[in-house]
Amino acid sequence: MHPHAELLEKLYTGLNAHDHLGMAECYHPDATFDDIAFHLRGKKQIHAMWHLISEGDLRASFKVLAADDRTGSADLIDDYTFRETGRKVRNVIRSTFRFQDGLIIEHRDDCDALKWGVQALGPVKGCVAWAVPAMRRAKAAALIKAFLARHPEDA
Repeated sequence: MHPHAELLEKLYTGLNAHDHLGMAECYHPDATFDDIAFHLRGKKQIHAMWHLISEGDLRASFKVLAADDRTGSADLIDDYTFRETGRKVRNVIRSTFRFQDGLIIEHRDDCDALKWGVQALGPVKGCVAWAVPAMRRAKAAALIKAFLARHPEDA
């Protein structure tokens, strides 16, 4: 198995185990993370996101699809309760990666934003969140900022 495939295995095994510290070890200090809500720059912000997520009831299943010296990809399914609404979510994600110095330098998660929104927020709010991506990003940025204020050890 390629070392980067092992790195992705460590990342997602850590996600399922709620091991945010182990997950943070997978990222380069200058890493970026992007998905339908988060637009994170630097290992510290990414670690804070994983720490926040690890406090919930998330269960993850995954399959590493490919990994070589430069890039990788994986399929991920997250099952969890969205804290804000108490609604159950099953999020099907395609993750893509770029590597540098044996670590993740770029991580991008793609999913069906409308499907996620309807599951997490309900039909009306979910459609609004899908239609206004800036709203999702602003809320996610505020969430990370507040989390870092409560957890200065991650900052």
